[in-house]
Amino acid sequence: MSAKVQTLIGMGAYLLVMIAIGLWYARRSNSSPEEYFLGKRGLGPWVAAMSAEASDMSGWLLMGLPGVAYFTGIGEAFWTALGLFIGTWVNWAIVAKRLRTYSQIAGNAITLPDFFSKRFHDKRRILTAIAALIIIVFFSIYASSQFVAFGKLFGYVFDAEDYFIAMVILGAVLVTLYTLLGGFLAESTTDLIQGFLMIGALLLVLVFGVVHAGGVGAITENLTKFSRFLDIFGIATPDTVDDIQKVANGVPLFGPGKNYGFLAIVSTMAWGLGYFGMPQVLLRFMAVNKTSNIRKSRNIAVIWCFLSMFAAIVIGLIGRAWLPGLLTSAGSSETIFIHLSTRFFPPLIAGIVVSGILAASMSSSDSYMLIASSAVSNDIVKGIIKKDADEALVMWIARIAMLAVMVFGVILALSGNESIFRIVSYAWAGFGAAFGPLILFSLFWKRTTFPAAVAGMVSGGAMVIIWKQVIAPMGKKLVEQGTEIGEVLTIYELLPAFIISCLVILVVSLATQKPSAEIEKQFEAAKVTEF
Repeated sequence: MSAKVQTLIGMGAYLLVMIAIGLWYARRSNSSPEEYFLGKRGLGPWVAAMSAEASDMSGWLLMGLPGVAYFTGIGEAFWTALGLFIGTWVNWAIVAKRLRTYSQIAGNAITLPDFFSKRFHDKRRILTAIAALIIIVFFSIYASSQFVAFGKLFGYVFDAEDYFIAMVILGAVLVTLYTLLGGFLAESTTDLIQGFLMIGALLLVLVFGVVHAGGVGAITENLTKFSRFLDIFGIATPDTVDDIQKVANGVPLFGPGKNYGFLAIVSTMAWGLGYFGMPQVLLRFMAVNKTSNIRKSRNIAVIWCFLSMFAAIVIGLIGRAWLPGLLTSAGSSETIFIHLSTRFFPPLIAGIVVSGILAASMSSSDSYMLIASSAVSNDIVKGIIKKDADEALVMWIARIAMLAVMVFGVILALSGNESIFRIVSYAWAGFGAAFGPLILFSLFWKRTTFPAAVAGMVSGGAMVIIWKQVIAPMGKKLVEQGTEIGEVLTIYELLPAFIISCLVILVVSLATQKPSAEIEKQFEAAKVTEF
């Protein structure tokens, strides 16, 4: 039996288990929209924590993050991971409990758009409509990034540049199938398993990588040959032609490197702000069975986050030390985890280990498709267009919407084989700026008003697009011309958009009539109530 066939058997066994879980939960999850979209708020601490982190990290963790460390060294990867680690801890520490309570007090909201409208007594469901549209747009982008991860994985296994069949059949279709069948409970349970598989695969490759590369000393010695590669305040600069790094006698060529200054560090750490607006994470907060379990969930999530990101970065560094000239572009560098896995383990075991990438991508894409479908069926159709829609209709529309999101995500993925890291960063900024400030103000400032909520959400989401498409390109040109202001304009779009949204919410709230007594009463109740 060939090595490829054995690898595929290992991966196929994993996929079959995921489908079986979807079938197991199919009958229970189809009982009602609340069961299908939120599991009737029945997640225990382990499932809540592991599913939140697994759905959050995505294929970015096993491909994007090691790829950045492999291509340009520790600088950008380190500060990104630090920002995400701090964001994870703060989000679980201050947002989780209040959102779990408030979402139930505010009319038992079962989706994030639903919570926004019920929090501000938005009877016309304007907030629901805006939030749902933002979710559909950015989750389609998110889903496409995961399908790119599927494509890179199966493209490597099959030695095929054209990864359409692998991506659609073995990736998008299978994820859609078990999510269609089992809903939120199937998705959360598979995410629990996938979370364990992801961290297990990372730690296993990390340990074998250190051994195969000759130990920590040998790895460090090899990497110090590349200027600024191990400098957290610097970044290595690959010597490239048409974005392909030059290699001489098997040795990759680098320039002198650059400083990773204050603006770059702040910009990179701003990734942590995105957590406050991530629907796939916030939904887990809303679904925890008891508020008393949130502290335990937080501890599990923080430990998992630290270990997984540490391992992912070091794997990228090990890959560069051991296979220095193998991968010569930012996109190809994202396959370093696959290359190491297939070199360290027998094919059948390698298939199971590489399934960690499947786990990462599936645990995220299932969340994206389920939340996007709930935005269409529960928030737009039932919430706005046809308020008397029965539960059966809502469920059918959800499934149709999920198929549409899958198709759209596949089209986006096939439009260009971009870096997973860059695709995810755009969608992450969109959610972080559109929803993050509003979540914080909604939960912790009683004076926040409905007009401010609308203005804050729109301004945050719009600024991400404007900064990314208009301001940042201008900044890059100024940098090339040697103008210092250009560096300010090229910072990660999440940071300025998040600040703008916060300022807009603050100013508009103070300029408009304060909330009603009923809204203030619910706000006070959310501060002291536990479920």
